[in-house]
Amino acid sequence: MASAIEEWNLHRRIALRVLMCVGVQPARLILGMMLTTSFLSMWLSNTASTAMMLPIANAILKSLFGEKDTSKDMSRENEETQAPLQQNKLYTVPTEMQFLASTEDKDLADEKEITSDTLSDLKKEEEYKTNIWKGFLISIPYAASIGGTATLTGTAPNLILLGQLKSYFPECDVVNFGSWFMFAFPLMLIFLLMGWLWISILYGGINLRGWRTKKSNLRVDAEARAREVIKEDYQKLGPTKFAEQAIFFLFCMFAIMLFSRDPKFIPGWASLFAPGFISDAVTGITIVIILFFFPSQKPSLRWWFDFKAPNTETQPLLTWRKAQETVPWNIILLLGGGFAMAKGCEESGLSVWIGGRLHPLEGVPPPVAVILITIVIALFTEFASNTATIIIFLPVLAELAIRLKVNPLYLMIPGTIGCSYAFMLPVSTPPNSIAFSSGHLMVKDMVRTGLLMNLMGVLLLSLAMNTWAKSIFQLGTFPAWANIHAENTTSILPAVENVTLSALNKI
Repeated sequence: MASAIEEWNLHRRIALRVLMCVGVQPARLILGMMLTTSFLSMWLSNTASTAMMLPIANAILKSLFGEKDTSKDMSRENEETQAPLQQNKLYTVPTEMQFLASTEDKDLADEKEITSDTLSDLKKEEEYKTNIWKGFLISIPYAASIGGTATLTGTAPNLILLGQLKSYFPECDVVNFGSWFMFAFPLMLIFLLMGWLWISILYGGINLRGWRTKKSNLRVDAEARAREVIKEDYQKLGPTKFAEQAIFFLFCMFAIMLFSRDPKFIPGWASLFAPGFISDAVTGITIVIILFFFPSQKPSLRWWFDFKAPNTETQPLLTWRKAQETVPWNIILLLGGGFAMAKGCEESGLSVWIGGRLHPLEGVPPPVAVILITIVIALFTEFASNTATIIIFLPVLAELAIRLKVNPLYLMIPGTIGCSYAFMLPVSTPPNSIAFSSGHLMVKDMVRTGLLMNLMGVLLLSLAMNTWAKSIFQLGTFPAWANIHAENTTSILPAVENVTLSALNKI
């Protein structure tokens, strides 16, 4: 589905349309960028969403700050001319001709005052432009990382959680596309709003001291140019094509079928079939098959009745060649490797052994354990990939939850989402690296902004797990499907200890 959306530029049309609606003020544009990027990241990969939005952001920034180099040169020239005079303490003395020409002298003085005021304004505008530029570029990868947590297919750690739940707890049917969306989407919206406020305040998009200050003419002209750039890019797309309409309709059907399959609070359409017969994968495969044969051009009814009409080949919405080129098959292999590693940890007893070494955490209250786990994983994933981090930690968290006698989801879900909260370093995620490679951001900018983003993410995730997530995933009780795994764990643990003791005796 993501490949078909990218093939027909539907994502670009959605992005430009949202930017046209939110307005061209910097704070509104940053909000529009973050909303659009997060929405696209729910369905596309975080990297693809960032790579698509950054060129749009650069075009808007160039229209907003096209006079950036000129103002730098003017301010540099002014500093170079004033520096020797101030250093030598020299002052200009009026001559007799200037006294005689008093009118010209007044006009000249006024021009000098206007010039100095203009240069000071240009310096302020230069600082403002630099900060807004950084705010634009840093908001896009952050929004992509936040938006990917809202759906099970949004990012790889979410899929790994679902796969390892089926491996560790086969009887667990609480987590599906609909229940995850009901939990993660409100969290994403709150975090996105908080992140927008923080970025806008930090980089000058929202000026808390100057709500009543009047905009300069330079800023008004720049916003007008940005508005024209967005309109021009949108007009270049032309009228909405039949293929875009078809993909949008199929995309809506895809989302509706996923949400309504088993919403838990009411019977879904999956209840019409035998239990376990329908999964989220059935919905995805059904829609994808339609994409491969549905025509990209509006079919004509005359063709069916005109026997002399030529048999022209019609391009489908998605071809297999395009799917081969754009679908990230390496992610599928990576997920399979992660599932195999998790199963190996379970069968060998390694996860049980590691969980037994975490006995100091058994006396920690579960809400405090959630905060500690999220902080540790969020810091760990700053230096390691999200996928590797979650593959390492999920088996340990499952065993720790069984020892604490809490619902395993109470620890595994915060660990999974915490992997996506990597905002402090360029190497933390591919979106961060793409934004950093633009050359307008420094490491200290990402550390300064990302530190509070990480803290907000940990606190908001803890709030969500102790409020609305409890009713969605029944986190208040130790479920029966976890009891079955706990019984298997107690039978594995003595065998692991015997193997360890025998190995030590041989040494």
